[in-house]
Amino acid sequence: QVQLVESGGGLVQAGGSLRLSCVASGSIFNINAMGWYRQAPGKQRELVAVLTSGGETTYADSVKGRFTISRYNAKNTVYLQMNTLKPEDTAVYYCHLQQWGYNYWGQGTQVTVSS
Repeated sequence: QVQLVESGGGLVQAGGSLRLSCVASGSIFNINAMGWYRQAPGKQRELVAVLTSGGETTYADSVKGRFTISRYNAKNTVYLQMNTLKPEDTAVYYCHLQQWGYNYWGQGTQVTVSS
């Protein structure tokens, strides 16, 4: 089993920054990808950013140029640096890990951006 624990969410004013962290533990053998998704009230969960084991990154168009995903392999940790935050970035952010075709999710961390 794999456990994901997120941290770093909170309340910030528009234009501010936050950094989310996600630590993976448990049966970690061969991570294919780690990333972040978010879900705003009344909306579907959407991809924010993903980083593959090969180093490829994918970002949602809405966050390109503002968010950066990175990973500290030795500690199975993935980060999401979020700059120039906007009220529309308000959502619960979920860490995601894919390993051997299985998907694992964290419990989510709330990010609220005030205008």
